[in-house]
Amino acid sequence: MTAPVFVVDRLAPAGPQFVLDGPEGRHAVSVKRLRPGEDVVLTDGHGRWAEGVVRAAEGKDRLVLDLGPVRDEPEASPRITVVQALPKGDRGEVAVETMTEVGVDAIVPWQASRCITQWRGERGLKALGKWRATAREAGKQSRRVRFPEVADAASTKQVAALLAGADFAAVLHESGEDRLAGAALPAHGEIVLVVGPEGGVSPDELAAFAEAGARPHVLGPTVLRTSTAGTAAAALLLGRTGRWS
Repeated sequence: MTAPVFVVDRLAPAGPQFVLDGPEGRHAVSVKRLRPGEDVVLTDGHGRWAEGVVRAAEGKDRLVLDLGPVRDEPEASPRITVVQALPKGDRGEVAVETMTEVGVDAIVPWQASRCITQWRGERGLKALGKWRATAREAGKQSRRVRFPEVADAASTKQVAALLAGADFAAVLHESGEDRLAGAALPAHGEIVLVVGPEGGVSPDELAAFAEAGARPHVLGPTVLRTSTAGTAAAALLLGRTGRWS
């Protein structure tokens, strides 16, 4: 799929013609400068999508499309969730952006004990909104039609419960004796991976996660930053599970 992707609130088989307006229409007409005859893809971001051909560009924010049939992309399996500890500054958005680009299915922000960043009150809601907006824009850029879910911020107890229900769970940590590249992975189900903060995963958190069934694993001989580790690990898992085949 190489045509540019635009997001609509609702995509239903209402007829062969569709009008894309508002912010997405403005982006298509004034930024992408699409013209009659060019291909586009519309999606709701939840797996429903349709190919279209530009019939006309009107004004600065209105695109008239001839729309093909609406299709449903099934959820990928095994599903890959990354629990991402909150990084400093804008590194959280960098992590969300690149994990979305490689194909992660869900991202869970984690308020680890050693996180410098704290999501509280309005600040937390604003930060979560930025993560979700980043996932949406990165989903469009990477031509996805099913964007990753960005959950509410989770506590360590909530993360442990998520790990306990996974078909494979691991914590990226330098104490691990097992390499993620050699782990036995399920062909279907749920894979959950934990990425700690800059200050590392605390012993208490490691113990809680081990009790939930998540052993520490390493990627390789180097220690990656929290904002890049999840992307590198997800790429490895996507290749090993055959999702990139």
